[in-house]
Amino acid sequence: MSEMAANLSLVGKRVLITGGARGLGAEFAAAAVAAGARVAIADVLAERGRETAKRLTQGGGEAHFVALDLTDPASIEQCVASTIEALGGLDGLVNNAAVTDSGGKAFDELDIDVWDRVMNVNVRGTWLTTRAAVPHLKQSPSARVVNLASDTALWGAPNLLAYVASKGAVISMTRSLARELGTFGITVNAVAPGLVEVEATQYVPEARHQLYTLGRAIQRGQVPGDVSGVVVFLLSEAAGFVTGQVLPVNGGFVFH
Repeated sequence: MSEMAANLSLVGKRVLITGGARGLGAEFAAAAVAAGARVAIADVLAERGRETAKRLTQGGGEAHFVALDLTDPASIEQCVASTIEALGGLDGLVNNAAVTDSGGKAFDELDIDVWDRVMNVNVRGTWLTTRAAVPHLKQSPSARVVNLASDTALWGAPNLLAYVASKGAVISMTRSLARELGTFGITVNAVAPGLVEVEATQYVPEARHQLYTLGRAIQRGQVPGDVSGVVVFLLSEAAGFVTGQVLPVNGGFVFH
């Protein structure tokens, strides 16, 4: 194996991926397992999460399902504890789980309860999961945190305010955490995908899909595999001196 290939390998790495039951999270889990990682898939969708973990294990990898409800701080603590029990430690955390809930509504049509739910899951949940994971990440010689942001926060997508604001917060949180955790050799970066063609984006109007496709430098639909390689890179040894960065992965719809 070449030095570059070795640096991109995740062999021996223990990675927790939130929202890993389906969509992008499941793709990240599959890519991490393919790169050699042992993975914990955390999700509120228990049946789907178990199915995903079983499929990856049957394919020759190691994947465990752990329950997670990001609206419940106690569930977050238990999720990390269960992950440590299953994997024996932690080298990487992918904060992928999120809700949208605000799509298609103008800013003055949003219910306060919707706003609070989006912020509790996407922002508070990311913070609390990271907080619970850091004591274990500190024990790793090459710990990584990868946060899932969104390019909607970079171009200011309309009629999606709660989600856009939450992802803007994730970007800012990534930068602040990179400063705080760099002392311990832990890198913290964010990936900001464009509109990815997955189950979770089926609600998006066709006009928005067309806006993305036609506005990209690479004019095609974005698929999960476009993002998973970047996540694996950020989890790997190759990204050991990359921290506090936001990487838009959107085919050139937004340059950052």
